[in-house]
Amino acid sequence: MATLGMIGLGRMGGNMAERLRRGGHTVVGYDRSADSGRQVDSLEGLVAALETPRVVWVMVPAGQPTYDTIDALAPLLSEGDVVVDGGNSRYTDDQRHAAELAPSGIGFVDCGVSGGIWGLTEGYALMCGGEDEDVAKVQPFFDVLKPEGDSGFVHAGKVGAGHFAKMVHNGIEYGLMQAYAEGWELMMATDVITDVPAVVASWQKGTVIRSWLLDLMVNALEADDDLSELRGYAQDSGEGRWTVEAAVDHAVPLPVITAALFARFSSRQDDSPAMKMIAALRNQFGGHAVTSSVGMTEKGADSPGADAAAPVAAEPDVSEGAVRGAPGTPPEA
Repeated sequence: MATLGMIGLGRMGGNMAERLRRGGHTVVGYDRSADSGRQVDSLEGLVAALETPRVVWVMVPAGQPTYDTIDALAPLLSEGDVVVDGGNSRYTDDQRHAAELAPSGIGFVDCGVSGGIWGLTEGYALMCGGEDEDVAKVQPFFDVLKPEGDSGFVHAGKVGAGHFAKMVHNGIEYGLMQAYAEGWELMMATDVITDVPAVVASWQKGTVIRSWLLDLMVNALEADDDLSELRGYAQDSGEGRWTVEAAVDHAVPLPVITAALFARFSSRQDDSPAMKMIAALRNQFGGHAVTSSVGMTEKGADSPGADAAAPVAAEPDVSEGAVRGAPGTPPEA
């Protein structure tokens, strides 16, 4: 087994570190928060605790926090070390990081990670990009983080390919959630169907639209059968916008994904019933914050008084309220 440095011990990074430890690896964790369960209190301490060639996994919010972290790491690392960006960075940022680290002989691997608050027990879907020799150094950790079985991990291509694949994944997620939400809203708008939650639950077996998202939809309706406790407001992640921008750049038509993105924009203008379901689904799979219809109180793993946390049992509990628990920190699933 091997040792990995993990920077960022929030909702995703902390659970990934725990899964790696359960799989027999040693994880040296660093986070700016002293209450994060970190093993070291500085980047210098983290690098010093790792054997060469070092593998350092950065799991902090995309954008400037990731840039600042990698810039601070670079002078501390040595030739042959590898930096992994497992956040939701834009693929063009990966190419810049790799180019800046290359003169020092430091490898770079980008890894799109999907799994949300369920990844600790179910495993994380991993989409990585980078040179073969760099990916090989990270492979022992990928093997533990991924779900059991043959799928759930892909070396998608050169640097940037992992985050590009995750970007498209999240774009597809937008479209799927929007379709479920619109179908639910239509059934709620008619008096023909008297038990909408039962209809949704009946789709879990034998239908061509069954999926994990559908299962989570059932969970959400078991907790709040008409979603009256939620405001119809749903955030959009940067990846949804980037997917649409990439489609424009490559002249690829994405009418469903683009419409789903714009629907989230409309949620900020009206209390949309469909957006209540989008908000509920995002909270179910990723612990993302939702807004209460009473007093506009923020709820979710990103907020005080969080109502979502990863399951800790060997098998996930999908009963009503199963994902209620302690707070954590981003990034998005």
